[in-house]
Amino acid sequence: MYAERLILETDQSGNLKSLPKLPASKQFEVIFLILKDVTNHVKRTPHPDILGKVHIVGDIFNSTPASDWNFSL
Repeated sequence: MYAERLILETDQSGNLKSLPKLPASKQFEVIFLILKDVTNHVKRTPHPDILGKVHIVGDIFNSTPASDWNFSL
């Protein structure tokens, strides 16, 4: 016996949006744990000491080549 974690979503009616592909000819014991509502995101704001003091000038995304960031592409 082994455990595999699946996160399933339901629609407005409580029906599953999509069914996972499961191994054939097996039995499953299922325990449902309801996750907290993910639609209530907390809006992030900068610290009051720097709020309104930062100004972006120019292209910040292409200012340094990707090789300088040590990305494994």
